[in-house]
Amino acid sequence: MDRLTALRVFVEVADRGSLTRAADGLDMSTAMVSRYLATLEDWFGARLLHRTTRKLSLTDAGQAALPACRQMLDLSEEAAHLAAQRSREPTGQLRVTTSSSFADAQLTAALVAFQQQHPQVEIVLSVGDKAADLVGERVDLAVRLTNTLDPAMITRPLARCRSILCASPAYLALHGTPQSLEDLQQHPCVAHAFGIGRQYRFVRGSEVIEVPVSWNFHTNETAVLRRAVLSGAGIGMLPTYYVGDDLRAGRLVQLLPDEEPEVLGIHAIYLSRQHQPLALRLLVDFLATRFGGEVAPWDKALAA
Repeated sequence: MDRLTALRVFVEVADRGSLTRAADGLDMSTAMVSRYLATLEDWFGARLLHRTTRKLSLTDAGQAALPACRQMLDLSEEAAHLAAQRSREPTGQLRVTTSSSFADAQLTAALVAFQQQHPQVEIVLSVGDKAADLVGERVDLAVRLTNTLDPAMITRPLARCRSILCASPAYLALHGTPQSLEDLQQHPCVAHAFGIGRQYRFVRGSEVIEVPVSWNFHTNETAVLRRAVLSGAGIGMLPTYYVGDDLRAGRLVQLLPDEEPEVLGIHAIYLSRQHQPLALRLLVDFLATRFGGEVAPWDKALAA
């Protein structure tokens, strides 16, 4: 049985001097009051009340326990009040994780903008392309770019991650510009080490087309992949959220614009909807508003 309720029953009985009056005040049956008192006596290992047909009084143990019981009830009410205050005012620390490229290009600025609205929220942002263990690493929120979701996690879509084939003007001047997907096999390509093998994936209607290519440079970091493509290592497939400035400035050239690379989802991932801190709930809503819509904001800027 609930020990906190048992404490409340004991204090009520001591104040009213009667099981019946305590039952009325607590909106319980007298039998239930008796059961709570028995539970409390078992917990304390001592008899708390002398009971006769005419009189009820505290034992020595009951007299000694009563002030402590009142204090525990006061502390529980104070804790509930503090919890209610925290649920209305976003405070505390949020541990967030995402890929380093998305953190650099989009998420860091978004988190700073969120903190400007809620300055009492502390953000701890960790980056890496490997999926974090939310439980083991005590992560509150993961922002992941994937089409493979763990059904044990709670997820919310934030945006779509489009990619483009691109190369540097210097590379194209030396090696020519591919005119078809088949032409890609004649060019060296730069690959992400966590990719899906020696192939690029494109979408035509409802069909996914896998195009075999030859890698000549591998990396596990999107920033390094971008730098290799800028340096003329070959053709690369890079997310639009990361290379918009390069395309607008002419440092990179989009290739085969009529071909659509496979699109990934950008998802907010967390452990539970129950007892969710207000700061986390507000952050997820904020990111969904900032990044959401039919077209992601970085793709709108690129189109403009």
